[in-house]
Amino acid sequence: MRWILCALLCAGSCLAADGPRIVYTKSFPGSAPPYVEIAIQKDGSGSYREDAKDDDPLTFRLSGDSNSQIWALSDKLDHFGRKLESGLKVANMGTKTLRYESGEGSKEAKFNYSEDPDARALIDLFEQISESQRAYIALETAVRFDKLGAQDAILRVEMLHDQKRLMPETEFLPLLDRVAGNESFIHMARERAANLADEIRKPK
Repeated sequence: MRWILCALLCAGSCLAADGPRIVYTKSFPGSAPPYVEIAIQKDGSGSYREDAKDDDPLTFRLSGDSNSQIWALSDKLDHFGRKLESGLKVANMGTKTLRYESGEGSKEAKFNYSEDPDARALIDLFEQISESQRAYIALETAVRFDKLGAQDAILRVEMLHDQKRLMPETEFLPLLDRVAGNESFIHMARERAANLADEIRKPK
């Protein structure tokens, strides 16, 4: 019986590993950062890295709505099985790659600029994630090593929230609560952190 149980567990692990995911990369030497990779699983769990060789990326989980938007747009784009590059002579905006991976194989499309509205909407969602993860890194670094810089880091998060570009919002709550409840941070930073945390917690 034990070998049967092991076989079932291994089969389940293989199925999970083979589950579909969408990977977005952007390579733009000279920009900050010059490289971004975001991978999203079907259940909304994701990873963010700024180095293709990074074995310890940031992890997060998207809300149901945000995750559904990404997968719906992937469906509309035939899982990137068709050309997305516009072919227009435009400025270099970085080489973007959208890749769909599943147990049946993978498909990908590379482009600098696309006129396809669904592709542009999907890229914007990934850019929102990228902006949010960079803001998270800045806030986490300030909380740990630069208490005086926390005010500016929180302001950056607040601006993304006001622009409705902060995703996922809830991952910022532990850091904001830590600032709000710690008197070693300046009063203005603690007050801003508490107010922003309250805004994020409000029912949508």
